[in-house]
Amino acid sequence: MSSKPDASRPRAADTKKVHIADTQMTRQNWYKHVNWLNVTFIIGIPIAGCIQAFWVPLQLKTAIWAVIYYFFTGLGITAGYHRLWAHCSYSATLPLRIWLALVGGGAVEGSIRWWARDHRAHHRYTDTDKDPYSVRKGLLYSHLGWMVMKQNPKRIGRTDITDLNEDPVVVWQHRNYIKVVLTMGLIVPMLVSGLGWGDWYGGFVYAGILRIFFVQQATFCVNSLAHWLGDQPFDDRNSPRDHIITALVTLGEGYHNFHHEFPSDYRNAIEWHQYDPTKWTIWTCKQLGLAYDLKQFRSNEIEKGRVQQLQKKIDQKRAKLDWGTPLDQLPVMEWDDYVEQTKNGRGLISIAGVVHDVTDFIKDHPGGKAMIKSGLGKDATAMFNGGVYYHSNGAHNLLSTMRVGVIRGGGEVEIWKRAQKENSEYVRDETGQRIIRAGQQVTKMPEPIPTADAA
Repeated sequence: MSSKPDASRPRAADTKKVHIADTQMTRQNWYKHVNWLNVTFIIGIPIAGCIQAFWVPLQLKTAIWAVIYYFFTGLGITAGYHRLWAHCSYSATLPLRIWLALVGGGAVEGSIRWWARDHRAHHRYTDTDKDPYSVRKGLLYSHLGWMVMKQNPKRIGRTDITDLNEDPVVVWQHRNYIKVVLTMGLIVPMLVSGLGWGDWYGGFVYAGILRIFFVQQATFCVNSLAHWLGDQPFDDRNSPRDHIITALVTLGEGYHNFHHEFPSDYRNAIEWHQYDPTKWTIWTCKQLGLAYDLKQFRSNEIEKGRVQQLQKKIDQKRAKLDWGTPLDQLPVMEWDDYVEQTKNGRGLISIAGVVHDVTDFIKDHPGGKAMIKSGLGKDATAMFNGGVYYHSNGAHNLLSTMRVGVIRGGGEVEIWKRAQKENSEYVRDETGQRIIRAGQQVTKMPEPIPTADAA
């Protein structure tokens, strides 16, 4: 017997239909690109709440309750949706999971299953076309546009949500999401204000509608502001950044560069002075026996990432500086040729087997013209390294930019060349440049060389 077609599956003809998001927006079809349901919930209702606020007085008790409930529902997203379900950075007992599912629903940002699924795609495909709210498409798009404009769901990267589908709390909330939203988003805040001090309408407007608006905008900043404002102390290949302002707005989610590098860590802020109330809340729940198995990356691995990024920034800055012509690219000069060129008026000086043209620097020499002229056409290694003056690190760096050749048989240079061929001792950065550390310049001698006069 032939089975009946599954009504939940799209018909074959539908698979060939072009999604509206993949078509060009014009004056004639722009309204088809808009997700009007989301526009109503995210923009329309908050505007209506702002208008009502002109006629509804704000009582102090209602204001305090709205702030408290703002934190409850905000933590439902950050501690629940984000760190518990999206990243599994800790485990929670059933009472805590139910509470986070309820107050998270009160933030009106979609079900746990939907929210965590998109967020996992965001981490897996950060800044690509498969990222559901990629900041590469614009700051406004990552903040709001991806929700108010229709997206082709087939273009969002695939992620595994098997664990979410097996969590009874997640399944229950997903199936009853509208009921949870109405109850926790509007009815509960209104009941507390109404039964508590008789401010039914104020509870509905301020603790309900406007509180939802502020919680939503704060959460949206994780997708936008946290990918635009701040520093990148752990990795700069993608857009996530760390900034205290974002942390203050998002209940501690502002240390986003760290989070994208170590997503399974239950913390966003790892320093004691950094603002992360979500981390403190999870830690407190652990002390109360409501949370356990709090995951942390080893500090050694965190510091390795920080050092690697610092080194990368140093390498990038080093690549922009003039370190002089590499020794192995300099022409080899005979000693007699070096002396002859000096006699013909060229200001050449040899230090550690490297010839430098100081013609234009003679007049600017801090020790005077006579002092530097006394070393022209000679081996001035001893003079430069303590015989006359023990030159500074800056002097050695400046001298390296004046290289014009090497003396055949110059001992230090030949040793350096052999070491280069054997890839020993000398380190190169990621751009291939040799790292020249202070005190390791080829013209720098480990110990001052005594001169005949000094002897």
